[in-house]
Amino acid sequence: MQTFIVGGAVRDELLGRPNADRDYVVVGATPEAMLAQGFRPVGKDFPVFLHPRTNEEYALARTERKIGRGYHGFAFHAAPDVTLEDDLARRDLTINAMAKAADGSLIDPFHGQHDLQAKVLRHVGPAFAEDPVRILRIARFAARFSDFSVAPETLELMRTMVGCGEVDHLVSERVWQELAKGLMEAKPSRMIEVLRDCGALARLLPEVDKLFGVPQRADYHPEVDTGIHTLMVIDQSARHSYALPVRFSALTHDLGKAETPADILPRHLGHEERSVRLTEQLSARLRVPNDCRDLALLVARYHGNVHRAADLEASTLVTLFEKTDALRRPERFQQLLDACRCDYTGRLGWENRPYDSPQRLLTALAAVNALKAGEIAATCADRGKIPERIHAARVHAVKQALNESGEHPEQD
Repeated sequence: MQTFIVGGAVRDELLGRPNADRDYVVVGATPEAMLAQGFRPVGKDFPVFLHPRTNEEYALARTERKIGRGYHGFAFHAAPDVTLEDDLARRDLTINAMAKAADGSLIDPFHGQHDLQAKVLRHVGPAFAEDPVRILRIARFAARFSDFSVAPETLELMRTMVGCGEVDHLVSERVWQELAKGLMEAKPSRMIEVLRDCGALARLLPEVDKLFGVPQRADYHPEVDTGIHTLMVIDQSARHSYALPVRFSALTHDLGKAETPADILPRHLGHEERSVRLTEQLSARLRVPNDCRDLALLVARYHGNVHRAADLEASTLVTLFEKTDALRRPERFQQLLDACRCDYTGRLGWENRPYDSPQRLLTALAAVNALKAGEIAATCADRGKIPERIHAARVHAVKQALNESGEHPEQD
């Protein structure tokens, strides 16, 4: 029985990148032998065990055989006669198909180290085409290793897989899982670009794919269409290390522009409502978590109001706070502002441009929060007029705060 470190831990060590997770492959063993040494079984589809002391995962060397559509359609074979090279051959990319022996020697049958040096994402072999999840994984790795290119033959194979309908059999949970991971990488725009290059974006995220080729407003750079702008916005969200809900909102904030009537382009009147509808549609299909979906809907609907904060009256600001539940959900409101900052700075030459709207809004919100709504309600004889009275008090407080701060003072 021999044990090897495999996959990402080997790759990242060669790249000099930190990687706390280590995966092990055990060659020449049986489930019974693993149990006899105190390992605990966890795998349902194939034999995976937890180390009795470290809790790290150890998998028996295995091969895979395609028996159906999608990424569930596999039969696994794990036995003592399965070699390390057999196990490595079933992996997706050459840079993930390396192993390290106990003595520190590198086992690299598919030249992954060479591809690391050449900065190329290349599939291991024809079995790559059997698992459509690998299209998403390559796109995600492109977002992580943004200076790597996809090998031409690998990209062509991905296009063939899309054309054969393999991606149509991906379950929504797995699409979301890989999309979320890709959005959290250093340059998420690369994930979208790779998916678009192979045709998978149109099948998996058609709402995003349709943004490419849609012009932005007339006073903006003509070479930057709405799709390219969206890529710049999600990269801004990564640049600021924002949380996943902000990054997903950055991806979906302008979806409605893809359905702008041709006769009003390059204006996009009413795109907010269309963006909300399409974000709801995409979120339902992918079963997007509530925190990501809810913030994305707020950003789609209100990012224009946030951008125009300097021109909004106090009453409109208070209504914005009320509709976004900013008083009860200040953390989410801050995320709304973060996503709007990404939208504002996600333009050519605007990456470091000051964005003043958040400060005005936060000044106004602090004034609203300082009010004691309970005391106002207690002085109101007509209970039906309590919401109106509280709203009016909030508007007055905002006017006073903005005038005192000198930050775009409210005009009476």
